[in-house]
Amino acid sequence: MNAGQIQVIQDCARGALTGKFTFPEIIGRLAQISVERYHADYSRQEITYYLSDGDSLVVATPHPFHATAAEFSALAVEAAVRQSQRNEHSYLDFIRKTMTAGCVGYFVQITGRRVIYFGRNGESHVEHFS
Repeated sequence: MNAGQIQVIQDCARGALTGKFTFPEIIGRLAQISVERYHADYSRQEITYYLSDGDSLVVATPHPFHATAAEFSALAVEAAVRQSQRNEHSYLDFIRKTMTAGCVGYFVQITGRRVIYFGRNGESHVEHFS
């Protein structure tokens, strides 16, 4: 991974937390530098970005503590996703709402055009994007 790729990844992580970049903007920027997927881990407050050549980078994404619900609600996750799509809340609000829905993290598959949200017990909800 080169310095330019690292800078773009760090900018995208910061831009998500501050609201500077939307999800589609982040996906576009990451795709341009060969990021094929990333994993947001709420418990560790970090995102791991994976390049198509197998290289990876972990970036801290500190956010306020929120208890994660014991039960996973795919409907509540989907509702939070729809709010994001309508620009009705921030990424930090999205994290809070999905944690309240029992989500512990998600994988964004850029090349596969889908996001897989998952709960403590392996439950999942898949959202496709274009």
